[in-house]
Amino acid sequence: MQAANFEESVEKILQKDPRYHREVYFFVREALDHTQKLLGRSGKEEIHHVTGQELLEGLRAYALQQYGPMTLTILNEWGVRHCEDFGEIVFSMVESSILAKTDKDTRDDFKNGYDFFEAFRRPFVPARPSLQFQPDPRASQV
Repeated sequence: MQAANFEESVEKILQKDPRYHREVYFFVREALDHTQKLLGRSGKEEIHHVTGQELLEGLRAYALQQYGPMTLTILNEWGVRHCEDFGEIVFSMVESSILAKTDKDTRDDFKNGYDFFEAFRRPFVPARPSLQFQPDPRASQV
């Protein structure tokens, strides 16, 4: 889809459903391309199907690559707090003919994909050092 048509389609989606920030639609489109590359399905001539679960993993990987420790904050700012939100976004794009789906694809494919804290915050939480007591060797010299 050409950029102008994509932007127009996103604006129409936002008029009907303003739950999500416009930037998330561009992000999802880029993440889909990223996912297809990760899966080795990025041929220019052919359209390659990506399942909901594959897309969720690609979205996660792309978000962490693009936004690092700010990922969760940015997604929340865009209105995305659960994997189901990605499903809503994808299916809005399908209904607007931006994306295609198979007969097997449903919004349920995005339910319970992963916990957002574990997926987007945990990779940046420092490991806690072991809190074992180590006596000070100087203490025995009193």
